Amino acid sequence: MIRTLVLTDEFEIKQNVPLEALPDLRAAWYWVDFNCPDEEEAVLLDRHFHFHPLAVEDCYHFLQRPKLDYYDDYHFFVVHALNQKTLESEEVDLFVGHNFIVTFHYAPLKEIDIVWERVLSNREIWHHGSSYVSYMIIDKLVDGYFPAVYQIEDQLNEIEDKEANRGSLMDEVFDIRSDLLKLRRTVVPMRDLLYRILNSDRLNIVKEQRAYYMDVHDHLLKLAEIIESNREITSDMRDNYLSLNSFRMNKIMITLTIISSVFIPLTFIAGVYGMNFDNMPELHWRYGYFMILGVMTLIGVLMVLWFKLKGWFDVFK
Repeated sequence: MIRTLVLTDEFEIKQNVPLEALPDLRAAWYWVDFNCPDEEEAVLLDRHFHFHPLAVEDCYHFLQRPKLDYYDDYHFFVVHALNQKTLESEEVDLFVGHNFIVTFHYAPLKEIDIVWERVLSNREIWHHGSSYVSYMIIDKLVDGYFPAVYQIEDQLNEIEDKEANRGSLMDEVFDIRSDLLKLRRTVVPMRDLLYRILNSDRLNIVKEQRAYYMDVHDHLLKLAEIIESNREITSDMRDNYLSLNSFRMNKIMITLTIISSVFIPLTFIAGVYGMNFDNMPELHWRYGYFMILGVMTLIGVLMVLWFKLKGWFDVFK
C-alpha cells in the first residue's frame, strides 16, 4: 500500500494524492509512505522517483545495518524498528530531500502510523517540513526500544527476589541474555548512526534540527548503558551460580573424601582378617573379634579428630 500526504503552498494538507499528480502540485513538501508494498509498488522507487540503484537495492534486501548515504538531491537513511514480540529488528528506509520524505518498510509499523496521524493533526509540524518529519520517525522508532529494555530490567529484579530452584532461574537468565543481545544489535548500530548524523557537515537537516537529533542520541546512549548494565548483572548471576555450584561440589567431594579416608584402613583390616588362612593365630583368640572392633573404632575416631584439627570440617560451617 502506498499512501501520500501533501502540504500545499496554500498550507492545506491533502492525502492519498496519486504519485503521478505530485509533480503538478505546488507542494511545500510531501510524504510518501510505502507501507508493506508489493512488487509492483516497490519498483516505483526506481521508475517514479528515480532514486539511486544502490539505495533502491538496499530497500529490497533485508536487513541492512543502520546507515546514512549522501546523494545529490536527497539523503538515504536505513534505520531499525523493534518488534516487541520477537525483539528482532525491522528495517525502515528513508529518502529525505529538501521538500519530500519517502519511507519504505515491508512490515506494518505503528510508529509510522502514529507520526502520520500526528502530522495530520498538528499544524505546527507543517512549518518544519520534511526534515522534522524524519526526526519524528527516528525518534518514535527509538522510543519503541524502551518498553522492551525496561521489561527485561524488571525481569532481572524479579529474579533477584525469587527463591526458586536456581537451575530454572539460570534458564531465565540465559534467555534474558539472549534478548539483551538482540537489543544490543539494534541499539548500538542506531547509536552509531545518530553520532554520524550529528557530526556530518553535509546534512542541512542537522543544522536545522540538531537539538532534536541530540535528544535521540541521548536516548540511545541511555539505552545502550542500560543494556550493558543488565548484561553485567546477568554475567554476575551466571558467575555466582557457577561459583555456588562449584562450592557445593567441593563440599560433596570433601564429605566423600572424609568418609573414604576413614573407611580405607578399616576396610584394609576387615580384608586382612577375612582371608581365612589356617595359620592366622588371631582367628582363634577368644576376644579377637571384640579387640579388632575396638581397634577399628579407635582408628576411625582418631582419624575424624585429626581431620577436625586440620580444618577439613570448616567448609561445612
